[in-house]
Amino acid sequence: IKDKEGLIMDVRDKLLTENPWKLMISLSLPAILGQLIVGLYAFVDSIYVGQMVGTDAMSAVSAASPFVLINNAIAVLLGIGSGSVLSRAIGKKDKETVDKIIGNLTFLVIILSSVVMIIGIIFAPEFLRLSGARGEVLEMGVSYLRTVYLGSIFVNFMQGANMVIRAEGRMGVAMGIMAAGAILNIILDPIFILLMPSRGPQAVAIATVISQISQALVTLIYFLKKSPVVRFHGIKPAKDLLPEIFSVGMSAMLMQIMMLVQMTVVYNTAVHFGGEKQIALMGAAQRVMQLAFVPIWGMSQGMQPAVGTNFGAKEYIRVKKLTNVFIIGSTCLVGFFFAIIEIFSVQILSAFITDSAIVSSGLSNFRLMYCIFPTYGMLIMTVTYFQAIGKAKQAGVLVILRQLALVVPLVLILPRFLNGNVLGVWLALPLNDVVIILIAIILLISEYKHVTKLAQEINKVNIGEIP
Repeated sequence: IKDKEGLIMDVRDKLLTENPWKLMISLSLPAILGQLIVGLYAFVDSIYVGQMVGTDAMSAVSAASPFVLINNAIAVLLGIGSGSVLSRAIGKKDKETVDKIIGNLTFLVIILSSVVMIIGIIFAPEFLRLSGARGEVLEMGVSYLRTVYLGSIFVNFMQGANMVIRAEGRMGVAMGIMAAGAILNIILDPIFILLMPSRGPQAVAIATVISQISQALVTLIYFLKKSPVVRFHGIKPAKDLLPEIFSVGMSAMLMQIMMLVQMTVVYNTAVHFGGEKQIALMGAAQRVMQLAFVPIWGMSQGMQPAVGTNFGAKEYIRVKKLTNVFIIGSTCLVGFFFAIIEIFSVQILSAFITDSAIVSSGLSNFRLMYCIFPTYGMLIMTVTYFQAIGKAKQAGVLVILRQLALVVPLVLILPRFLNGNVLGVWLALPLNDVVIILIAIILLISEYKHVTKLAQEINKVNIGEIP
């Protein structure tokens, strides 16, 4: 029976020596499957609401969805930051840091999530008005959003800790926990809608929170009794880890916060130029985008421990090779989803919106929004690469440009250039990504030159050590 240090070494050896293609598949496949099932949370919630409650209820959930990202921001800040620190600690054989990870994450989750929950419950009506919600849509959205915020601590612990499980290299376990909660949520959604018809979309939020509480409890048990690498040693902050966790996790958090701002501006501008039904159309498009992005995120979570551990072990040439393999694999993956979205656009929109006239009016804009989708694999792997090696600045630049600094001006300006046509709002999103992918390529080429230089310096040292 191996001790904890021996188990850590097994994980480390696999990440440092296994064939890159085989490693990509073994790390990414369970993460992709798990994330796909998790992505069904929001996707299935919206379908149930649209089909069983109505278009106004779908608009309410869509208007609330940007502000659900506040919780996601906390989870990725702590989860990705902690995961990056953990994978490099495994690469360096730093057992002391490994033992601090989960207790520190739990402490931070409780503090930050409590603040978010209180603010979210108090200011839910004001948040929804920013998305353009009014009347009955606003009323339903407030009850939905407040219920979601009640589960903040549980969902943030579950999601953040799940990223730590992936950073251990235990992708199958992470997938199993997330999949079980997602399946429970899918089962509970229609039951609660039928049992509480007067509550509208709030019934779906209640089902989601119950599922998240269940996942959080299972995750806690895993770290108390089952994890071979990271164990729970009590709820306590690790001050020495905080700067690095926040530095690395900040770019991921910014992605969520900037998405919140972006979606709020997009919804409000679309309503201004195209009417209230644009909330339902844009909401459906965003739900599909989130689900289509999920496999890419799954692959990025497989990439993070592989690149981070090899970088920590100073295997710089292997870092480049692994990054290239994950970029190729993710590009193939997004190409598959791109084809499905473009071919079955009518059926996809109709799953959310029962009014065929609304579906027809938004079909061309929906397809336009996805025209640049095949480049997203490289973009996300590039951001993940910088997060994995602890270079938060480069990752942050890409995130801020993509989610806020460039896209928001485009959303506000393009409709006016097109004489008030709402087409400008939809066109702004892919146009923004064309610019961002070019910047990402430039940053990655520059980083590859730096990594190659580091590898050459190590080779010189090794040659000099030979008698």
